[in-house]
Amino acid sequence: MNEKAIEFELHATQQPKHERLRHYLMGELEAGRLKPGQAVPSEMQLAQMLEVSRTTVRQAMASMDRDGLIRRIQGKGTFVHDQAYSRLKRGLDVFALVVPETLAGYYPSLQSGFESVASESQNQVIVCSTKNSISRQAEIILQLLDKKVAGVAIVPTSWAPTPAYQIRQFQEQGIPVVFCHRRVEGISAPVLHFRFKQVGRMAGEAFASHGHRQAAFFVHRASDASANYEAGLRTAMRAHGGDLLERHIYRGSQSTPELFEQEDAMLEALERMLYSPKPPTCIMTSFDSVGEVVYLLLNRLGINVPEDVSLVSFGGTHRNSGMLRRITSVAVDESEIGRRAAGLLNEMRSGIRSIDNDEEILMPLVLSDGQTLGNVTQHRKILIDN
Repeated sequence: MNEKAIEFELHATQQPKHERLRHYLMGELEAGRLKPGQAVPSEMQLAQMLEVSRTTVRQAMASMDRDGLIRRIQGKGTFVHDQAYSRLKRGLDVFALVVPETLAGYYPSLQSGFESVASESQNQVIVCSTKNSISRQAEIILQLLDKKVAGVAIVPTSWAPTPAYQIRQFQEQGIPVVFCHRRVEGISAPVLHFRFKQVGRMAGEAFASHGHRQAAFFVHRASDASANYEAGLRTAMRAHGGDLLERHIYRGSQSTPELFEQEDAMLEALERMLYSPKPPTCIMTSFDSVGEVVYLLLNRLGINVPEDVSLVSFGGTHRNSGMLRRITSVAVDESEIGRRAAGLLNEMRSGIRSIDNDEEILMPLVLSDGQTLGNVTQHRKILIDN
């Protein structure tokens, strides 16, 4: 047995041979005997040198390729990746998913899609909730930097812009980042998003096609996204001779961010809007959770949906509860966003895609099949005219 094979066998454990070989090669990198840009011996050479099968070598090399420690160039061979040293310094070989919420809305679907692709590349996943707070997001980022995660997919906070320095720290340590829903100004990284104004326009077109001309809009806390939903809804209604009037908008309270704490204020707003001259006949809400509350409050007022008032929300294509399946919604496939985000992180980690690639991937929007969108009836028209 040659010296290299003896050294490899000295590190023998109960691990499979390909994992032992991977650890041996990583040791060669850490010791500086393999350097960035240096050619790696061929599969046959490594098999002969370490007295293992080519299958073992192939499995070990595939694992190192996924982790971005080597790169394969067609017709030239395999080389140590230029960023191999920085990637070796990472502590946890995990992907992090940072979202405003983990239990409500479409975020569970985003998490499910993200985890499904991450598991295919043997990556564990850390899921962190910012509660849409900039300060909480900053604390999470510091913890992820300390853990030296392998990549981060983040839905930046919507209630306040994320400062570039929070994200730049990841890239300075060679950690790839993928944005979901919105970019952070000043940072070059891929983004998976949808057109916020299109959300409102689609809701407005759906209302107009059912005869509605006066709309209302409910958001429990204003953000850049909700402002664009509102603008899109108003544009669509006006294009059909209708409108979204300022008195028919509920924007919530910045000092009372929790939705459940705003139910009384929302009920009062609904009563004011609906029991006034020329009331709205349809309501758009900024998110499914807001739509559910509005639906229940309308029932409390004795107003039938959609016979008296139509309701369209915004959310994900995966409608996981009985109430969500009932509410009509402009929807985006969050599970697909999660899958593609994890795939992009894998590509950046392995060197297929640069860490500062700023590709924009636009996700399609659809109108879900629900039961809360109806026509303006003649009876209701008479009530409105009166």
